[in-house]
Amino acid sequence: MEKRYVIAMDQGTTSSRAILFDRDGKVVSVAQREFDQHYPHPGWVEHDPLDIWSSQMGVTMEAMQKVDAKSEEIAAIGITNQRETTIVWEAATGRPIYNAIVWQCRRTADRIEQMKQEGWTDYVRGTTGLLPDAYFSASKIAWILDSVPGARERAKRGELRFGTVDTWLIWNLTDGRVHATDYTNASRTMLFDIHKLDWDEKLLSYFDIPRSMLPEVHPSGYLFGETSKFGGNIPIAGDAGDQQAALFGQCCFEAGEVKNTYGTGGFMLMNTGDRAVLSQKGLITTIAAGTGDKVQYALEGSVFIAGAAIQWLRDQMRFLKSSAQSEEYCRAVPDSNGVYIVPAFSGLGAPYWEQYARGTIVGLTRGASKEHFVRATVESMAYQTEDLLDSMCQESGLPIRSLKVDGGASANNFLMQFQADISGILIRRPALVETTALGAAGLAGLTTGFWKDREAFRASWRIGAEFSPSMQNEERKKLLKGWHRAVRAAIAWAKEEE
Repeated sequence: MEKRYVIAMDQGTTSSRAILFDRDGKVVSVAQREFDQHYPHPGWVEHDPLDIWSSQMGVTMEAMQKVDAKSEEIAAIGITNQRETTIVWEAATGRPIYNAIVWQCRRTADRIEQMKQEGWTDYVRGTTGLLPDAYFSASKIAWILDSVPGARERAKRGELRFGTVDTWLIWNLTDGRVHATDYTNASRTMLFDIHKLDWDEKLLSYFDIPRSMLPEVHPSGYLFGETSKFGGNIPIAGDAGDQQAALFGQCCFEAGEVKNTYGTGGFMLMNTGDRAVLSQKGLITTIAAGTGDKVQYALEGSVFIAGAAIQWLRDQMRFLKSSAQSEEYCRAVPDSNGVYIVPAFSGLGAPYWEQYARGTIVGLTRGASKEHFVRATVESMAYQTEDLLDSMCQESGLPIRSLKVDGGASANNFLMQFQADISGILIRRPALVETTALGAAGLAGLTTGFWKDREAFRASWRIGAEFSPSMQNEERKKLLKGWHRAVRAAIAWAKEEE
């Protein structure tokens, strides 16, 4: 039977999705399901790993059933996932020994502070490309081993396995036959040497993590194994962390090409080619998704809270009935009336890396309304993105002429125009904003020959809209100055507590 589709399993922070793509890179079918978020203590975030697995299985079957796709028509499965989220399970049974600790979780911040005080920052940066932070997987694994009774002893006996979400899915899809990850996900654990492309013994020893817990590491485009969960055998041939998958899906294959994803968090990646640029401005050096043994590198800036701030307006503050309504409120007022909102709900990411900073609202007057509040929240996404763009341009020495955008909040035309204005560059939004899933599909499709080469795959990228800057430079400078004052206030709040 003809291979008609590639499946992208897109396992995100708040929902699991499955998308079927055809050879033209068009979405043929999609299914999505949200799952529960658990907040056992302030600053802690967890998922039930079985919810992740069952929701991902459910949406994949649903997406196939919508178009009556048979397993024989599926060329391959590509997986993309929320990164850094940490799962530890029993090798014999596949049962998790604790909930998944989500990338947003700050419970290990004190452990990371201790690591920094002990002088590990330069070693971590030079080896892994990362800055020591509770964001990454290493300290989360150590916390589980320290906190679950008997876990350390079991780990030393080789009874436990660790994986980021991709590894957990591959393990379950192959009934425990394959324990593997790819370079992009491995590069987010704070345990992986991005130059030698291997787990680092010094960091494993520091966190007392046995090597037997860790998965094999392969290129993002690779035949990881096969699954029979959907009928006949389907190759699992692509695996990349969500942001590297989006960089690939945006066809940013050349050095200097940049994309920004406005998802739960905000994530900007710049392809730096075969050069691993070590940042002095709080950016991360990471591995870009690819299909061969030769790796490309990327600079990344991570904003912890982007679209999640709109969810907060909707769910906790009850200012909005739907996230899409935020655009209507933004256009109802000419500006934010001097209000700035710094959504540092779980600390500030790049380029500040202030893990104790907290959300801050400044510039309130009696004239501030709900509309101003919503607009200031939406604008915060653009300000945080501009901070990353500015740092990336300086660090790489590469000129940035345009920014490709994707993710749910990129559908907000007000936000995209404000981004163009505040950054002073062209914003390019593809017709298909599901570039993360497209990237996973592309990796799997190129590995199995569904697409013959990168040029054939590149033909699937089509422009949807462009936004050119129209703001006067003086106004832009004034707004950015106010934003940076607001950020200093958020950081000062945290420092006072110390």
